[in-house]
Amino acid sequence: MQRFLLLVFIVFHLMSCEAQKEKINGISFVGGPNVVTEKQIQPVLNVNANWVCLMPFGFMRSIDGTSVVHNTERQWWGEKRLGVGKTANLYKKEGVKIMIKPQIWVRNGEFTGTITMKSEEDWLKFEKSYEAFIMEYADLAAELEAEVLCIGTELNKFVSARPKFWSSLIDKIRSVYKGELTYAENWDTFADVPFWNELDYIGVDAYFPLCEKQTPTMETLKAGWKTHKPKIKALHEKVDKPVLFTEYGYRSVDYSGKRPWDYSREMQDVNLVAQENALKAIYDEFWSEDWFAGGFLWKWFDKHEKVGGVENAQFTPQNKPAEELIRKFYKNGAY
Repeated sequence: MQRFLLLVFIVFHLMSCEAQKEKINGISFVGGPNVVTEKQIQPVLNVNANWVCLMPFGFMRSIDGTSVVHNTERQWWGEKRLGVGKTANLYKKEGVKIMIKPQIWVRNGEFTGTITMKSEEDWLKFEKSYEAFIMEYADLAAELEAEVLCIGTELNKFVSARPKFWSSLIDKIRSVYKGELTYAENWDTFADVPFWNELDYIGVDAYFPLCEKQTPTMETLKAGWKTHKPKIKALHEKVDKPVLFTEYGYRSVDYSGKRPWDYSREMQDVNLVAQENALKAIYDEFWSEDWFAGGFLWKWFDKHEKVGGVENAQFTPQNKPAEELIRKFYKNGAY
């Protein structure tokens, strides 16, 4: 009997350790104009993703606008509450876990990290509107029992200027949503966020510059990570929270490791090997670390058969060699 109990304990302990080590092998699933069905989620299941990030959008007229317009009839189906909820439920039926990540789009694509107001009055108006936006999706996350809610994306100036607002917002979110929280800060300002200790994950959009080679090799990419990885780990040790790459990914383009955040149409020389090498390097550097929770690949579209491909120079791995790489790695932890 004692041996049996000891065996049960060992098995349970090993299973618990394995569960703790399971990484977030995530996909950022783009909400588009089309209704998503089982057919559209199947390609994500085929690459063995165990998490999906869904991104409802709010819109601002300018970086100093005081209103975040969201969940309106004029928005695409997948950008508003109805579409996010229905898509989430499709994935949940397949055992895929969910992160809800509300994001702002500023007219003309201006960078959200520069959002700032002209006066205290404007700040208060904007905060009220932003809070309504986030609480809309905190309520949805609670309804869905989503595992993680991301409370903002790349809002450095807003975060730096109004820390008391953010602490208050976190308290309000936790009053309605009982899952885990993160915030997605840009690669160059992730250490500046004052409220990491109030969240469950340090969220980083991991577009770190790594090397300037036309076709970056594994060696040059890993050398590039030596500049950034210690800083990421140091923040983890400081606040004692796991690190989550709320976005990670690379374009299939020449010089993909030089400015990984750059989505401009000026870069159009397709380089499929560059995308593969960059993904291999980030997997090698981070997925084996116990302080690293995993990440969400940027990005995946619902019309799988019509996007990506070997002539596409953008981020999506769909219908490229990188798709097979991801499928293998997300299944076995090896490529």
